[in-house]
Amino acid sequence: MMFRFAVAALTLAAATPALATPCADEVSTLQRRLDSAGAAMVTGKTPPGGLTSSDSPKALDKPPALTKADAAVKPSAAGVEEAKKLVAKAGEQDKAGDAQGCRDTIMKAKEKAGALP
Repeated sequence: MMFRFAVAALTLAAATPALATPCADEVSTLQRRLDSAGAAMVTGKTPPGGLTSSDSPKALDKPPALTKADAAVKPSAAGVEEAKKLVAKAGEQDKAGDAQGCRDTIMKAKEKAGALP
C-alpha cells in the first residue's frame, strides 16, 4: 500500500508543471517588451515570429519626451540587441536555480533596453 502511494505521489509530481519563479516572470515580461512594436521601431527589425503585445493597461500610446538628462534611458538598436542576449542569459540562470544572478542580469538588461516606446 505504501509503495503505491509513493508511486502515485511521484507520478503526480512529474506530471505537474514547474512553478513559475518571480525571475521567470520578469524574463518573459522583458522578452515581450523586446519583441514589441516599440523595440522594432528602435532596431528596425521585426523579431522572429512577429511582434508581440505587452497587453499592459499601463502602456503609453507614444513614448515620453526625453530630456538631455534622460540620455541614459534612450533606447538604441545596440542596447536592445544586448538586452536580448542578457534576457537569454537570465533565463538560463533561472532554470539553473540562480535566482540572484537572474535578477541581476534582468536589471542589466532593463538598463540596456532603455525606455522603449
